Amino acid sequence: MDDTIREAIHQAYTGEAKASLRLRVFAEKAEEEGYHQLAKLFRVISFSEELHGKRALKILKEIKSTEENLAESFESETRVAGVAYDAFVKRAEEVGDRMSSLYFSQSRDVEEIHAKLYKEAMDHVLEERETTYYVCEVCGYVSDGVLPEECPVCGAKKEQFVTFE
Repeated sequence: MDDTIREAIHQAYTGEAKASLRLRVFAEKAEEEGYHQLAKLFRVISFSEELHGKRALKILKEIKSTEENLAESFESETRVAGVAYDAFVKRAEEVGDRMSSLYFSQSRDVEEIHAKLYKEAMDHVLEERETTYYVCEVCGYVSDGVLPEECPVCGAKKEQFVTFE
């Protein structure tokens, strides 16, 4: 594939992924404010944008075997947690932006946990171990099999966790 086309498709994928997330968040806000039909519209277009992103990933041949996808996900989480977020935290602290520093440091800590979960899954991929995950709605912390009383990253209470069975 031509490099300029590859870059264009990658940019399109990035835009579609961002749009899909942004529209899901807009749908939540519209629901909160009682705009049910607009919330539905945001969800529908979010789904459409997600389909565009999936097509781009297929064209880019970024979807591989589950084992390869798992290894890539582990490497990505490790790289983001160990490099990007550390630099972001440092800069936020240098300029005295406490809110951003907290966001970056909590996100870094959660990314490290994601990497650990991927590593454990890689070690047990053939077992197909069944588990329930609990995700903190505040910071994104993921607990494997145990609903914590309090989030170890941000302190949110167990009522603020979403269960994935």
